[in-house]
Amino acid sequence: MAISYSSGIGKTKNSSIGIDRLRIDFDSNLRRWFGRNLGLWHSRRQYFFDEEKAVNLEMYINVAKLIKSDSDFESYRFKWWCEDEGDFFIKRPDFKSEGEIIARLQGHQLVRDCSYLSDSSGISNIRQVDEHELIFESNYDNWYVLEHTRLIDQDKFRSRNIYSWFKDKLKIVENHHEIRIKNPN
Repeated sequence: MAISYSSGIGKTKNSSIGIDRLRIDFDSNLRRWFGRNLGLWHSRRQYFFDEEKAVNLEMYINVAKLIKSDSDFESYRFKWWCEDEGDFFIKRPDFKSEGEIIARLQGHQLVRDCSYLSDSSGISNIRQVDEHELIFESNYDNWYVLEHTRLIDQDKFRSRNIYSWFKDKLKIVENHHEIRIKNPN
């Protein structure tokens, strides 16, 4: 299959070379975007469950790039923990107060060794909105999750909106405001 692209000189060409060029640009942009997320984040979260009142929770997330010499793909460790849990995790045992996910960026997908709401591995399809925002779409264990993550103010802040459906019923809506505490760069 050939695609059309503009050379910038007023001509449009059909070529399979264009596909390769677009793939390289897309992969490079995703690696750069993930690199901008590295570091320690303080996450202030608001959860909406079915008909319940909103629930607030504060967590910490550390995003680190893994160095693997045997892989052609960028790999990352997402580690999270909660210092003041209250009864949030007692009432919701599917949620984890701490944990770690190892994921690798493979083309336009993020391949995870496990998921937040499950120990099952998963693949998130990625769409790039612009240089600051990505959309992740994931399916696992009857969950469909749509996550919008946007970097704000020169990567000092992150906004995340997450919608989670279980068996085609919207079950959880999350709003996260995250502040970078430590930047490894």
